[in-house]
Amino acid sequence: MEALFYVVPLLMIGAAVFTLTRVLGRAREVRGAWGSGLTAEARCLRTYTSTSGGGETTVSTTLHHVYEFTTRDGRSVRFEESNGPATVVEGDIVTVYYTPQRPERATAHAPARGKLAAESGCLLAFLGVFITGCVIFMVVVHLSFSAADAFFP
Repeated sequence: MEALFYVVPLLMIGAAVFTLTRVLGRAREVRGAWGSGLTAEARCLRTYTSTSGGGETTVSTTLHHVYEFTTRDGRSVRFEESNGPATVVEGDIVTVYYTPQRPERATAHAPARGKLAAESGCLLAFLGVFITGCVIFMVVVHLSFSAADAFFP
């Protein structure tokens, strides 16, 4: 029974760290694409939405775009990006930013370094507080079980 009070918070910490590394990794990719100086004209091939939640939770809708462009060396690249502008529809031409090493990690988001830093910083702060809360919970539980063992051997 005691293990449950350690395993569940550790799983939650693991999920938070995984989320943090994914989001910060994507932010680093986007920042690199903006800083590379390489751009191309891309065509929006498809737009679609995905939903999550429902029942007793709030429904969330995410807009996805599928783009295709040709790199400077003539390679055709197709990529998908979420949370793009709702004004871009199938057939539209947009400017994409990419790195020569990984053009499939391109972005059609216009450069906004301050916004990206603010989003990443807020997420980092939130998940840091969440992880700290999990660790404090585990310490308090450990101390509670230690004190109970001392009084009831």
